Amino acid sequence: MSTVAAYAAPAPKAPLERTTIERRAVGAHDVLIDIKFAGICHSDIHQVDEGWGEAIFPMVPGHEIAGVVVEVGSEVTRHAVGDHVGVGCMVDSCRECDFCKRGLEQYCANGNTMTYNGVDRRGDVTYGGYSQQIVVDENYVVRIPDSLPLDVAAPLLCAGITLYSPLKHWGVGPGKKVAVVGLGGLGHMGVKIAAALGAEVTVLSQSLRKKEDGLKLGAHDYRATSDPATFTELKGKFDVIVSTVSAPLDFTAYLGLLKTDGALVNVGAPEEPVSINLFGLLGGRKTLAGSMIGGIAETQEMLDFCAEHDLGAEIELISADQINTAYERVQSSDVRYRFVIDTATI
Repeated sequence: MSTVAAYAAPAPKAPLERTTIERRAVGAHDVLIDIKFAGICHSDIHQVDEGWGEAIFPMVPGHEIAGVVVEVGSEVTRHAVGDHVGVGCMVDSCRECDFCKRGLEQYCANGNTMTYNGVDRRGDVTYGGYSQQIVVDENYVVRIPDSLPLDVAAPLLCAGITLYSPLKHWGVGPGKKVAVVGLGGLGHMGVKIAAALGAEVTVLSQSLRKKEDGLKLGAHDYRATSDPATFTELKGKFDVIVSTVSAPLDFTAYLGLLKTDGALVNVGAPEEPVSINLFGLLGGRKTLAGSMIGGIAETQEMLDFCAEHDLGAEIELISADQINTAYERVQSSDVRYRFVIDTATI
């Protein structure tokens, strides 16, 4: 066991504060990582606020972790001391179910172990990346290519894979027309990745406030959803729409923007239920789907793809004492486009 500094929420909706936590001793298959940077994901805020249900406190959030290996267990073969590595949203799974065997650990039939706000298979509460070190099984640690700076790579461990996985699954590439709903931490990576895959990309946002950014990131078009003309002019245009927003949408209206056999994929997770008119699906054999992060192999594939195409996140680097202010700014959409904590300041 070792004691490390961290930032934790002591109770639901409480401001995060500096504390210490215990990390387990490095086992035979474990990797000890000095965390260098940790991204702030909107899901961190949802969980601190118990917006998605009852949570475990004190909570150390953070599942966009980039760092350097400083110790490996006696049987580790995947990583070595000095390697640049990342940890995303999960740190274990059953490894035995059909999904795990297919590399879809995120859908583990027996439940994966989340990086924080979870209980691992030893019965211990998991603590995330707002800390200076973490111990993780080597099988759930991925390699960050040397060409990707660790600070801009950290958000790829959630935001990057959350968009890469559905874009790949639904066949996004040359000749495909894709819309990304929302230009935030998730959406800006969706635009970058979809454009790099060769698709024609449109951003659908409430206003045109970020239009210039969206076009620079690789979008071919940028439309305001507050303008009713958008839904008329773009009717039946898209093969795939990926919604990244955590607020409820008029899904029936967005389904109208799909071609026949198109898919509207939701990766945002609103706290409240949404409603839908099913005729919006029936009329064009359309699909309303969801997607959640990616498996370990696919996460590595995503990192290699981003390195090949020089796709890092657009970040604002902050010190740990700015975390609570950053949470407030995320909730007011005042970030372009991902806050990343310099964990040396914890």
